[in-house]
Amino acid sequence: MSFDKPYEHSVDVKDLFFTYGGPPIIDHLDLQLNAGNRCILVGANGAGKTTLLRILAGKRMVPGEIKVLGQDAFIDGPMGITYLGTEWANNAVVKSDLPVTYLLKSMGSHRWPERTELLLNVLDVDVNWRMHQISDGQRRRVQLVMGLLHPWELLLLDEVTVDLDVLARADFLNFLKIETEERGCTIVYATHIFDGLGDFATHVAHVADGKCLSMNEMKNFEEFEKIKIKHQQEKRLDSPLTTLCIQWLREDRDRLRNIKRIDPVTGLPHSKWDEMSENMKKNGDKYYNYWK
Repeated sequence: MSFDKPYEHSVDVKDLFFTYGGPPIIDHLDLQLNAGNRCILVGANGAGKTTLLRILAGKRMVPGEIKVLGQDAFIDGPMGITYLGTEWANNAVVKSDLPVTYLLKSMGSHRWPERTELLLNVLDVDVNWRMHQISDGQRRRVQLVMGLLHPWELLLLDEVTVDLDVLARADFLNFLKIETEERGCTIVYATHIFDGLGDFATHVAHVADGKCLSMNEMKNFEEFEKIKIKHQQEKRLDSPLTTLCIQWLREDRDRLRNIKRIDPVTGLPHSKWDEMSENMKKNGDKYYNYWK
């Protein structure tokens, strides 16, 4: 399916390199996505997924050609980019005695009444909830409604479904799939929960140690098809995509263990994260703030 957009690629990353001053977090990474693509980022903790998403969101200036929606991710900061991460739930404001209606109005819900109603239904959010009285999962659903009110062209998701129950997650993913198919918008989604994503993703990118080791289109992905056939033959009920991702992650772990020295204290491989300077937090990204 093709969409008429004023840019060639929704995401166009070439030879991206990023470091906090020590070993690279992103090490010469390439990534290209088109309108309508839904890409899952697969990688272990510390692989560089969150850093990549924040760079695409324009939260950090980096050298090199990083284009989103046809413009420089940091300098031009194009409209239509939405980043949703887990840190939002730690914001004191969203745990205070505020009604959901107040937060929705602060995001301009009156401008998109039909879209607001749709999102409230999809995520089963009650506008009469008060933020200090609800669970973490309900608070996460409020975040998603708020973050998706404004129609987006590029959606960057960082583990935001971790607090959702199975039904809420399924309805949410279905909503996102319809958005990409009808409006030609693009999703980059970093997660460690792969169940239900085999039919959701159009692409899967394998990220390890700051590099994109592979980028595969799901409909022409021979390795994934072989796993699906094997699952069918063995009448397995678990997710073929989960099987594939676990295989990748195990290979990554074994490979990195072979090339990294073992810390004598912890007995674990010594990683680049252990070599970061103590002032990394000062140079790192601040929490995403809807009210900035």
